[in-house]
Amino acid sequence: MPPGVETSSAGLNPDAEEPLTAELVEWADLIFVMEKTQRAKLSARFRSSLKRARVVCLDIPDSFEFMDPELVRLLRAKVTPLLR
Repeated sequence: MPPGVETSSAGLNPDAEEPLTAELVEWADLIFVMEKTQRAKLSARFRSSLKRARVVCLDIPDSFEFMDPELVRLLRAKVTPLLR
């Protein structure tokens, strides 16, 4: 992670371990979603809080297990250039 970058993780599903809140959306400068359907759900649910954040769809299927090596590789390849 580049110096000065703060991160947080949250989910859109009601049963998410850390559910996304309007406060977290308003805090963010950049929000990553895995799929287009997640982007649509985020926009519908948090439209009024999304005035500042840039939302980036990574086009990665949200079907990987936690810390799957292929998922980690894809995330590094797609996210790292956007953090510079």
